[in-house]
Amino acid sequence: MSLTLESVYSARAPDQMSWTRAHPEVSLELLTQAGLQEASRLIDVGGGASTLVDDLLDREVRAMTVLDVSAAALDTA
Repeated sequence: MSLTLESVYSARAPDQMSWTRAHPEVSLELLTQAGLQEASRLIDVGGGASTLVDDLLDREVRAMTVLDVSAAALDTA
């Protein structure tokens, strides 16, 4: 049976994905080092069901877009 990304996201909870972290600390640290500010504008490519957007909202960043090929992942997010 061939699994597509869409079927994986439909069948499993985000915390069951091997690539999911509770909080993407490395990404947040890199964004901070790059000069992340409340007024920053970001696009999270391949964001899926990541918590990065939630963590950025906690930092008062509001201008964000999440892009993913999986509608199921975006629905979860």
